Amino acid sequence: MARDRFAPDFDPHCGDTALTDACHDIVIGRWQGVRDLLRVTGAQWLARGHRVRLLAQACASSSTVESWLAAEPTSGDALVLRAATETARAFNLAIAAGRGMHIDQRRIDAAVTACLQATEAYLDDPTPWISLISVARLYPSGVRRQELARWWDELHRRDPYSVEGHLQILHYYSARWHGTHGLMYDFARDAAGVAPPGCALPVLVQYARVEEYRYALDAAQGSRSAMGLGQHWDHDGAVGDVRRTWQRWIMGRTHDGIAPGEVRDLNYLAHAACNAGAPDVAAPLLRMLGRRATRTPWSYSGDPEQQIMKWRKDLKVRD
Repeated sequence: MARDRFAPDFDPHCGDTALTDACHDIVIGRWQGVRDLLRVTGAQWLARGHRVRLLAQACASSSTVESWLAAEPTSGDALVLRAATETARAFNLAIAAGRGMHIDQRRIDAAVTACLQATEAYLDDPTPWISLISVARLYPSGVRRQELARWWDELHRRDPYSVEGHLQILHYYSARWHGTHGLMYDFARDAAGVAPPGCALPVLVQYARVEEYRYALDAAQGSRSAMGLGQHWDHDGAVGDVRRTWQRWIMGRTHDGIAPGEVRDLNYLAHAACNAGAPDVAAPLLRMLGRRATRTPWSYSGDPEQQIMKWRKDLKVRD
């Protein structure tokens, strides 16, 4: 009977209970728990990036990070979180304004300034460089190529295998922002090609395929029957990409555990494998994930819960 009650767990924190506790503190305006969490996280860049990104989303609609800075104005952790929070606020404004509408450039400039201040306050941390590259997308014409390259070099020097950092560059190079499908895929495949065995960077190709799909849907005004979308996920190139990512990343891993910061990446690969018609890859990925699920990318091609349940049933996946 327990098997019949399976349901994916869309925990926004991906099982990071310490992060969940800190986000609860933000709701009540208490910053001390956030400070303690980031202090303990230290230079664990995967965990730090995951936590700062989600803490910033929680802080964006509160004054918690400002309260922390008022009490500890020289805290590197506080300045890093403020940078990510200002970036999240700028994106919230852009989302509220609607696609194609520009927001007050002063808000983007303020986020960039916060990011640069954070890079000086915590010299080794790649996280504010990720925020900086992310917010650069919001400038109507992007940023100068030399500037973006410098920011990328600073990030890459601190954390050369950061999926989140690479992902922000991938978004910047996408056709929805300041590039093309070709430029985006070239970047993703170049990064995958130099990644050591067990590194998650090959999954960037699956992120790129989702980006291309979103662009195509926008162009077709949401019509899923638009010409060219039918085989988006399961043509030979897409299937080959799935198998290469599986081989380079998953088969090269030397540990069995899944960190909270990896859950989204694994969902992207599982989604791609399912839709590519690669059951020998999809089934073990779904078993690895168990109940751990993220709404994206499943939400781009239907109801996330229904899709995961369907694929688990079709592939006879049991926990």
